[in-house]
Amino acid sequence: MKKNQDIHPDLQEVGLLAVLPKIYSRKTSAVANHVLYKSIGHQVQSPFLRMEEHFIKRSDGSLLRLCVYLPKKTTREMPGLVWFHGGGYSMGIPEMDERSYEALMETRPSVIVAPDYRRSIDAPYPAALIDGYLALKWLKKHGTDFGCRLDQLMVAGNSAGGGLTVALALLARDRKEINLAFQMPLYPMLDDRMITDSARSNRAPVWNSRANRIAWKLYLDNQYGSKNVSIYAAPARNKDVKGLPPACTYVGSIEPFFDETVAYVRRLKQAGIPVAFKIFPGAYHGFSQVKPDTELAKQAQAFMKKNYAYAVDHFFMEQVEK
Repeated sequence: MKKNQDIHPDLQEVGLLAVLPKIYSRKTSAVANHVLYKSIGHQVQSPFLRMEEHFIKRSDGSLLRLCVYLPKKTTREMPGLVWFHGGGYSMGIPEMDERSYEALMETRPSVIVAPDYRRSIDAPYPAALIDGYLALKWLKKHGTDFGCRLDQLMVAGNSAGGGLTVALALLARDRKEINLAFQMPLYPMLDDRMITDSARSNRAPVWNSRANRIAWKLYLDNQYGSKNVSIYAAPARNKDVKGLPPACTYVGSIEPFFDETVAYVRRLKQAGIPVAFKIFPGAYHGFSQVKPDTELAKQAQAFMKKNYAYAVDHFFMEQVEK
């Protein structure tokens, strides 16, 4: 699937990421994470944001690292956003999405909490989601200390982080402990079954069917292939979207997650939930991060910023204390 002529002209030159789907594995994920942790401190130097590290205890006594991004100029009444980085559930660190935090912070000052959640090569599902829910609870409890308003708790992320975004929105809805005002799952990884046309035989750059299958096997571990995989692990399996917050997402037309993203948007709209959605023709997975200086990537970022601003200005959800 997807010959070079299907790729948008702006995105033809992929660089080293062209080989990622061919070499992706548990071992290469571990190497990638090692390199990423070595790079901490060399990310975006931004005029808009600063970062604080906080550590909170998990139930087993281990520590979850939170990267809390704040505006350089102190302000109040800000939205609070839990952000999940991508990486196929097996790779990545919060710092690698600092360009996205900067764009959001420039749009509207915010409290952005990015959990350094456990990757699948260290702990499969549900570890990452447990960490995400812990981060959300921490934001609800401590957000006001940073100027966050509790009627604007939101969740966002890209790729696997988009999958965790939807999973966390479902979990928050069902547990009824925290009310979310908005969700932004960008080109989300939602369906372990890989039954859609875009997922079955995809050979596009950056992420394809081979890499996707391996990633789901790593994330689900011994649950992979089961008919009873939880909706919080693979949110495409969920059919009841009632009660979920308004959403924004975009996706490239030639990537594996195209069909599952379209299906999720359709379900939200059918339930009467406001959704801002855009398809980028000829765009492969993660194009806005891989080629950030292209016109197509700039359009994607502008779409994200515009709809984040709209959400901050229009979407609110009071918390119910228990």
